[in-house]
Amino acid sequence: MTTLPAKPARASHTVTTQLVFPEHANALGKAFGGQVMAWADMCGGICSMRHSGGPTVTAAIDDLVFERPINIGDTVVIEARVNAAFRSSMEVEVEVWGEAPATGQRWRCVQSRFTFVGIDGEGKLRDIPGLLVESDDDQLRVAEASARRAERLARRKR
Repeated sequence: MTTLPAKPARASHTVTTQLVFPEHANALGKAFGGQVMAWADMCGGICSMRHSGGPTVTAAIDDLVFERPINIGDTVVIEARVNAAFRSSMEVEVEVWGEAPATGQRWRCVQSRFTFVGIDGEGKLRDIPGLLVESDDDQLRVAEASARRAERLARRKR
């Protein structure tokens, strides 16, 4: 673990908003999955940089599940929070919501988890702050993220 002071998840919580234009959509008028992934990666990256206090890069994407489409003209709301922080890496959960501008109705489009790592100016790993656990929900998220991290590391060893 790191010796840097821990930070709460709320300190890096990030919300971004986009509008789906025709250039973001397929022939059926639905947002491209790759575009939604790029927006999710950007929001998660901002969240990870806020938490780590410096540059980060995407190391892995887990559990990217598309639940419902988003149409041209819909608003996209992307929300990211740190689930757990380790020595140089962190798990960031990113949820993407579609929103109908006329009614304000929201639906979840994507739920995903990204792993980001802190890097220095030379591209080498750097220590990042730990996560300050403030609630039972935080504790559960840390435990689940730690289990997923152990699985990822075990897969890498095989």
